[in-house]
Amino acid sequence: MKLPSNAFTQALRMGRKQVGLWISLCSNFVAEVTAPAGYDWALIDMEHSPNDYFSVLGQLQAFEASNTTAIVRVQWNDAVAVKRLLDLGAPGILFPMIQSVEEAKMAVAATRYPPHGVRGVSGATRATKFGRVTDYVARVEDETTVLLQLETRHALQQAEAIADVDGISGIFFGPADIAADIGKVGKPMDPEVWSLIKPAAQKLIAKGVPVGTLVLDPAFATELLNEGFTFVACGTDASLLAKASDQLLATVKGGLS
Repeated sequence: MKLPSNAFTQALRMGRKQVGLWISLCSNFVAEVTAPAGYDWALIDMEHSPNDYFSVLGQLQAFEASNTTAIVRVQWNDAVAVKRLLDLGAPGILFPMIQSVEEAKMAVAATRYPPHGVRGVSGATRATKFGRVTDYVARVEDETTVLLQLETRHALQQAEAIADVDGISGIFFGPADIAADIGKVGKPMDPEVWSLIKPAAQKLIAKGVPVGTLVLDPAFATELLNEGFTFVACGTDASLLAKASDQLLATVKGGLS
């Protein structure tokens, strides 16, 4: 048995635009609802949601039956947590709050077996179909998506150096935390936030580095993709449910006589 190719990793390398959806409701059933929609990628969030390893596993299983590649945002740049997620079969990892080249190298090392990294070795895991994937060790590092999230002004200033670290698949900009870092917490769409992100992103785009982000405005998501961003999440499962619930109630109540 051979390791399947990671469609999202390959798409980033080819520069194909990838539209994503943020997954934060911690439910394999909800994941099954969203998986057939046809998004290129989904982000299962462990940083800002109550996901644990079992809930992530259920969501990975739901997305595996679709054409959507499920990336997991680990709660921190922690090699132990990354090891467990990769053994569960996560096709890729998003590392939050990367602040330096050193932290970027630590993140990549967590996804690599020695001598190139520090990932512990276990043979009979879900990732290897319990020992049946014969080329796993030889190919997993080339297939695994490694995304680094920049979330402060300090990190943006080092974006090019961080992106030069070998083994990175792409750079993800976190507008909410960047907004907080410049004194505009709760205002991720503030023009000042994007006046910092866009120049940093364009420098990376010019170097051929895939860049991405999460925004909840579909028109702005489209704009970013047209400006050269490669992977953009344009909504979250939680926000979609909340907005649809509010709109439905408002519509019905608004029509009452």
